[in-house]
Amino acid sequence: MGLKMQLTEFQLWPADGTSTNIGLHGFSVWISVLQLLLPVNYRHMAMKETKIKIWKFFKVIVSSLLITTLVLFTAATIRTLSLDVNVGLQLAHWEKSKNISLVIDQRHREELLGNFKEALRIPTVSFSETESNATALRQFDAFLRKAFPTVFSSSVVHHELVANYSHLFRVQGSQPDLVPYLLLAHIDVVPAKESDGWEAPPFSAKEIDDFIYGRGTIDDKCAVMGILQALEYLLIRGYTPRRGFYIGLGHDEEIRGFHGAKNIVRVMKERGVKLSFVLDEGLAILDGVISGLDGPAALIGVSEKGSANVKLSVTMAPGHSSMPPRESSIGILAAAVKRLEENPLPRLFGHGPERETFEHLAHKFGLPLKFIMSNLWLFSPLLGRVLEGKPDTNALVRTTTAVTMFNAGVKVNIIPSLAEAYVNLRIHSAQTLQEVLDFIHATVGDQRVKIELIDGFDPLPVSSSDERSFGFQIIKKTVLDMFPTLTVAPGICIGNTDSRHFKDLSNDIYRFAPVWFKPGDAQRFHGINERISKKNYEELVVFYFNLFQNCDIQKLPELHASIHEL
Repeated sequence: MGLKMQLTEFQLWPADGTSTNIGLHGFSVWISVLQLLLPVNYRHMAMKETKIKIWKFFKVIVSSLLITTLVLFTAATIRTLSLDVNVGLQLAHWEKSKNISLVIDQRHREELLGNFKEALRIPTVSFSETESNATALRQFDAFLRKAFPTVFSSSVVHHELVANYSHLFRVQGSQPDLVPYLLLAHIDVVPAKESDGWEAPPFSAKEIDDFIYGRGTIDDKCAVMGILQALEYLLIRGYTPRRGFYIGLGHDEEIRGFHGAKNIVRVMKERGVKLSFVLDEGLAILDGVISGLDGPAALIGVSEKGSANVKLSVTMAPGHSSMPPRESSIGILAAAVKRLEENPLPRLFGHGPERETFEHLAHKFGLPLKFIMSNLWLFSPLLGRVLEGKPDTNALVRTTTAVTMFNAGVKVNIIPSLAEAYVNLRIHSAQTLQEVLDFIHATVGDQRVKIELIDGFDPLPVSSSDERSFGFQIIKKTVLDMFPTLTVAPGICIGNTDSRHFKDLSNDIYRFAPVWFKPGDAQRFHGINERISKKNYEELVVFYFNLFQNCDIQKLPELHASIHEL
């Protein structure tokens, strides 16, 4: 009975001290109220704890980001302040420090400029792959023999004609164990007409304001004549090289070198020749051309882009223009071409030698460009996006697509059965010819458009440019001996040269001549008013004069860093 009362009655003491007896029903009501109140408090506490956890997590994330940013910024700042990849061997002790010097007095100046002008006046034009000026090429051969008698009569020089018009010289070295090298240039030039707007006749070699105007002044008779003139002066002084070398002068570079350069390669292969390095035309000294760069820069080409010529064609039944079909051959082809232009190949900045170019030049820029270019490990996507904004720099970051010919129709009232377009692509170092062709097929995406590869080749291998690279460092030293304030950097040739035919003879092919390019000068290349200053041509002669001698070492010196390690 007592236990039952405990279960059925419950005594509460209110605040006034009186006691109240309630039954089991009243107790259950209080329990229900407590059950309603407890979850509310619990949810409130749980929500509060969740907010605290989220806030802590947010603080951890923000702190981590701040710390990461600080670490990256510190690392980038240190690299910005310390990066100068141009020091290298400049501070090292070179095996050979004294060269024969070339002092160009008035007599020499008149002689070398006279020879150069006479070379420019011979119209060695390559018109097409089937048409060259053979008469001019024979005339140029006779001229070379007259202008450089010592070269052609020296006992250390062996000369031969290749494919009737190209020249191969072998200059014997006193130490046959030293691997020889090759200097390349080409005799032929592209067509030119005074009516196109030349200030002087293109084959007159006329002087205007200390510049010599004429086709071939920079492409490429300046190198042809500069190399032979330098060798002539050295031989007259009794010079015999320690390291043997070759000079190759092609006669059809402007029409792809299939007869000249390729036959020179064939001859050298038959004799088992291997080359330390090859130096051909290509890049130059840029003065005021690169916006924001402090001073001029000499860019030495370490590779060149590949190339492809692709033909697109559409064939349909012809018809009268009064009853046109919904789509014509021209319309279908035009749409395909438009898709190619609107969908460029991917941006590849940082995947080729162009990255090294900017890293070598970084210390010569002001902030913020110096900060960005010193840290391409971080900013490559940003810089690549900026570079693709202009045609000249866009060519550095991707495979370019250029529609160069479009042929269709014979009469205004006839819908043509055939429409053709030709597309020229210059292939980035990080892509292959096959990858580019696959991209074209995927982008055109129309079975009615026939796609044919006319010709093409992969990008050339990238030659070495580090401090153990004999050819690159010899060229660099020769440049800096003459122009100590220049910045020297590896670069990429967006055009093609004869040097691509020599890739089986050497792993290291470089493309450079110390021709000074100021803003606007690049447009003279294959354009109107091609010219070179008299002073610059003299500099070319001195450059090759010194280069021959600088190559007369057995090996590069030890790296400065290895001598002065802390």
